[in-house]
Amino acid sequence: MALDTEAILERRSLRRRLAFWRVGAVAILGVAVVAFALGRGGDGKPGPREPHIAKVELSGVIMGDDKRDKLLKDLEKSEARGVLLMINSPGGGVTASEDIYDAVRKIAEKRPVVAVVETMAASGGYIAALAADRIVARQTSITGSIGVLAQYPNFTGLLEKLGVQVESVKSSPLKAAPSGVEPTSPEARKALEALILDSYDWFKAIVADRRKLDGTALATVVDGRVFTGRQAIGLKLVDELGGEAEAIAWLKTQGVDSDLPVREWKPKTDGLERLGLARASAAWAAEALGLPSVANAIRNAYAGEGRVLDGLLAIWQPAQE
Repeated sequence: MALDTEAILERRSLRRRLAFWRVGAVAILGVAVVAFALGRGGDGKPGPREPHIAKVELSGVIMGDDKRDKLLKDLEKSEARGVLLMINSPGGGVTASEDIYDAVRKIAEKRPVVAVVETMAASGGYIAALAADRIVARQTSITGSIGVLAQYPNFTGLLEKLGVQVESVKSSPLKAAPSGVEPTSPEARKALEALILDSYDWFKAIVADRRKLDGTALATVVDGRVFTGRQAIGLKLVDELGGEAEAIAWLKTQGVDSDLPVREWKPKTDGLERLGLARASAAWAAEALGLPSVANAIRNAYAGEGRVLDGLLAIWQPAQE
């Protein structure tokens, strides 16, 4: 029996040592992968002070983003001879879209900029495209959705069923209105509509100016509908059907050497993002050790981090049934 006990203890000790070395090996591998990813700066790609064609991706919902704004400012000061603005976005915050528009217009003062609509450049995404000197879209790309909206939940019916009344003391009737916890007054709705219409007028003015549309031609495209690339070219919302190759060909007509390398511009990775890579490596290591619950806990530790849209939205989404 003593020998059996010693054998059991030896097996347990061996398992602990094996687990230790597994963790160490996975950790070393994770560090190596992260170091390789962060150290890929000297791979022969042209730097920002060397002549090149810059390629910038604008994808997803548009929100305020300091790193994106910094990238666009750096691009303005770079040696890029031309810019490809690759757009795949349904839009987002009006103010964030305005920031991109203004930044791209400044970039375009020094070199030609062409927007390439990939799957979608709708609403705020189309605002970004308008800043370019030329817009290229696929035949089936989605664009348009020219308009502005504000959405807020109305919980008044639910609160009544629960027997809850929300009371407030305001300096004036329109303060914090509409709120969603009390019926929207006609005055509050009118004030909100005024905000929407003012931003909408700004959006329409950009479309009229950048696409040289007015009268019936303008009215046809600013009613909030979306269009395919095939439709959009007939409505003068885009200039050409195609993709990146066609965009580079157009840059050549503007004096940009088409043999220049295309350099993809991405926001710089900061300390917090490196921490995120470390978290991902730790989660992967936990999974490799057969600890899925620990891996999920690591991934969800910072799940609340994120950004928010500003109040008024220029965004397209399918109608909800």
